[in-house]
Amino acid sequence: MSEQNPASGHLVDGPADPEHDPTASYALEPDYVASLTSRVVSTSGATSAVSSPLNGQPIAHIPQSSPDDVAEAFARARRAQATWARTSIDDRAAMLLRLHDLVLDRQDEIIDLIVLESGKARKHAFDEPLHIALTARYYARTAHEHLDTQRKLGVVPGLTRVEVNRVPKGVVGIISPWNYPFTMALCDGLPALLAGNAVVIKPDAQTMLSALLGAQLIAEAGFPEGVWNVVAGEGPVIGTPMIERADYICFTGSTATGKLIAAQCADRLIGASLELGGKNPILILRDANLEKAAEGAVRASFSNAGQLCVSTERMFVADQIYDRFVERFVARTQAMSLGASMEWGVDMGTLISQAQLDTVQAHVDDAVAKGARVLAGGRARPDLGPFFFEPTILEGVTPDMTCFGKETFGPVISLYRFHDEADAIARANAGEYGLNASIYTQDGDRGRAMAREIKCGTVNINEAFGATFASIDSPMGGMRQSGLGRRQGSEGIHRYTESQSVATQRGIRFAPMFGMSDEGYAKLMTAQLRLMKKLGRA
Repeated sequence: MSEQNPASGHLVDGPADPEHDPTASYALEPDYVASLTSRVVSTSGATSAVSSPLNGQPIAHIPQSSPDDVAEAFARARRAQATWARTSIDDRAAMLLRLHDLVLDRQDEIIDLIVLESGKARKHAFDEPLHIALTARYYARTAHEHLDTQRKLGVVPGLTRVEVNRVPKGVVGIISPWNYPFTMALCDGLPALLAGNAVVIKPDAQTMLSALLGAQLIAEAGFPEGVWNVVAGEGPVIGTPMIERADYICFTGSTATGKLIAAQCADRLIGASLELGGKNPILILRDANLEKAAEGAVRASFSNAGQLCVSTERMFVADQIYDRFVERFVARTQAMSLGASMEWGVDMGTLISQAQLDTVQAHVDDAVAKGARVLAGGRARPDLGPFFFEPTILEGVTPDMTCFGKETFGPVISLYRFHDEADAIARANAGEYGLNASIYTQDGDRGRAMAREIKCGTVNINEAFGATFASIDSPMGGMRQSGLGRRQGSEGIHRYTESQSVATQRGIRFAPMFGMSDEGYAKLMTAQLRLMKKLGRA
């Protein structure tokens, strides 16, 4: 029998009984944990204790990296990248396809770790290996399309040959979040590897093992040592040392932190892609299929307990259907299966931490105190888990309430009526964010036309968020305060490359020839420009 020493986080001899007290024993075998944590570049001797949000059970002590360890990780990455950049595109793509198979074969192990570390429902954890398999296959199959040297029009037909190369940036620094710990640790780095870069990644401290399992699978897929390096630690300690050494930074997290990172990158004149916060709207139009819209609204609002950058926090419903829709939406929400569990069959899991619970509780309490009505949920459920909060629907939310414009990042949705669709679009565009939106209508053309007026980087018609997020050929990212740059598609890999134009000239030079005067050269070039226009040349 053993108990946890609250001062050290280590288990010590004592009277606690693991059968009745989950904090009395570790959730994972020490050897398994050690096989993962050995991948952290760390010589500091410091560790950080991590416990499961499911029940408080200790999981691991994660080695912490110092600024010197960050320097070592980048040194390893630079040594490896020099050779990796000369590896053929076909060989790199083959490794991605092996990773695809490994992720599908090991999905149960991946999902177990995700649920244990994040507390999300198992069905939501499944989305993560699914997304990584999609990403790996897509970039492997389209590698040449994105990276092959391309011929361009030369200024003089037949005499000027122009090619554009895609040259890797070098070493990419990735700072990934806790809410999708496996997919966000890998999905941005895979195209970076394919493009010939090496990676140094700092996953969030709360979900390191999921990210480390991803690093292990990358190694097993055949990627050479040194192209994928993991550091661990708090952002204020090792974030700046990463930015000081990287050739490009990819960050997913809060808008406030994203702005600080952008400023540091700007100071070094390096690029950055930033997927930041959101206060995402969903529009239920008067011709929407009510059952499909209610089902989609539940997923839009409560997937991963609302801890999803593209989840919905504001719902605008047409007057003509408002009462009928809300009745269905509330009924579906109240029928959800809730639980902090490793098993299938749970519709919504727990929040990840006390900090998230405190934010959600504060937003709901503030809204209720100022007159909002709770149609469903509205309270914490410590009987289900230490950080559990019910899926919550609010009505009557006004601008003076915190949750009206500030991101909650939890299972809370506010309902609003609208009569005029132009007004609904204007209200959906209000505020500073612009990440994801959803529109439910049976008229696809009308929905797509409305989408062009919504200031969000992704818009889903008759779907919550999965249609855009899972379509890897299309870019995904935010407008306004929701970020810069895009992941996925051609933009998702080209951000990790420098475009290099190479022109080969023959036969003539761009200067007077054969005794021609400067004035004569100018007249000749002018005549050629006029001729090219008449011939329809670009």
